[in-house]
Amino acid sequence: MTKTSKNVEIFDSNTFKRVVTRITHEILERNPDINALVLIGIKQGGAFLKQRIKNEIEKKENVIVADGDIDITMYRDDIFRVGYHPKIETTEIPVNLNDKVVILIDDVLFTGRTVRAAMDALFDFGRPKKIQLAVMIDRGHRELPIQADFVGKKLDTSKREIVDVKFAERDGIDGVFLRERDGR
Repeated sequence: MTKTSKNVEIFDSNTFKRVVTRITHEILERNPDINALVLIGIKQGGAFLKQRIKNEIEKKENVIVADGDIDITMYRDDIFRVGYHPKIETTEIPVNLNDKVVILIDDVLFTGRTVRAAMDALFDFGRPKKIQLAVMIDRGHRELPIQADFVGKKLDTSKREIVDVKFAERDGIDGVFLRERDGR
């Protein structure tokens, strides 16, 4: 771990890649019928992590894995709060989810509210046989009874801290960083 002005590096790029590989192996071990799998990334960070896992599965198993990305903005429980101005993105789920095993993927699991909203949104696309949750970081502080099935790292944090998961596609580097919340 490297400390630089309130930033702590949790994963460097090599560790990041190893964690993605481990999560991928755990998903495959628990779900041997790859044809029944659908990977769904929660936008933003979950979509990047989903693509990494999808690429690893396809490379290892020589198959095409069904996937999609979901925007949970309109399913959030704080959507109508005064002063909240959401940015609505697209949801792309090109497959019926009926009787599929959905692996819902996000970068950070915190209160559980994002995952709850994502599960509500998923049911607009069918009735999955099962939903499993994969996350890069579980930082605790749950407000809802939700837990991940596949976890890169459990990280004890305070509510004053922010977990930044960086993806090369968006940020130019892969890594996980912990920092203090600015001025709050």
